[in-house]
Amino acid sequence: MELNRTVIDTPPRDAATVVMLRDAPHGLEVFLLKRHGLSDVLGGAYVFPGGKIDTEDAALIGQLDQPVAALHDALGEPDTAAELAASCYVAALREVFEESGVLYAHGASAAQVAQATALLGQGHGFAEVLKQLDLRLDTHSVLPWSRWVTPKMASVSSKRFDTRFFVAAMPAVQTARHDDVEATESVWLQPRAALQQYWDGRIALAPPQIMSLAHLARHASVASVLAEARGKRPPLIEPEPYDDEHGTRVLCYPGDPRHTVRARALPGPTRLRYGHKRFEPEDGFEALFR
Repeated sequence: MELNRTVIDTPPRDAATVVMLRDAPHGLEVFLLKRHGLSDVLGGAYVFPGGKIDTEDAALIGQLDQPVAALHDALGEPDTAAELAASCYVAALREVFEESGVLYAHGASAAQVAQATALLGQGHGFAEVLKQLDLRLDTHSVLPWSRWVTPKMASVSSKRFDTRFFVAAMPAVQTARHDDVEATESVWLQPRAALQQYWDGRIALAPPQIMSLAHLARHASVASVLAEARGKRPPLIEPEPYDDEHGTRVLCYPGDPRHTVRARALPGPTRLRYGHKRFEPEDGFEALFR
């Protein structure tokens, strides 16, 4: 992953992503997509399904299964407009369906999911797909997990995003797979195994994914992750980058001595340093899990 040293003056775009989880024989697994190599955002990297909030997402707010006020409160952003908070949920559910084929809708059968996928492939919009199949989005299935805001000093992308990360259990009757358009490969991996593959140079990960996987590696089950999500307010992570005396880029997170926020927001290292064409913890692989 090449270092980007662009200074971005534009405001961040609102976005949402879903960390899909399942319990496997050897422990908790997370679903990852490989972004198309020509993508202008994290091309070739492994990410969670997600993307920008669209203006059309607001049109579905009136059809959600929870009041806007409840979604606004759950997101934990009192300074964010209630409509935008609800749109974050819509975008999360829309993006995870478009990119992985998983539809979080009440009572959706495998046959209905297949129909929805076919309709989407025929060019029907997300709202139209739900209307035709008489399905209602299940906002209870996705829980706010964290919020990441790209700094103005770029490191991995020339675009800024204000991304809400949600966690969700994989529906039992569905199968997740990449769309062969925005993503070219997909895989279920234990969080530590995904980080091991990144450390071994087998896959590329951006810093938010590295830190999120390190956090998830501390959990043994889906229930454990969801319990933590229900019991806390999603932390706001605004990385603060700087270049050291050698010109090496360092990303600092809340709790680091160089960060303006003294309280930790995440477990794991409080900084990542650019080296070997990627960001990595200063004290080696095991520092991700201390």
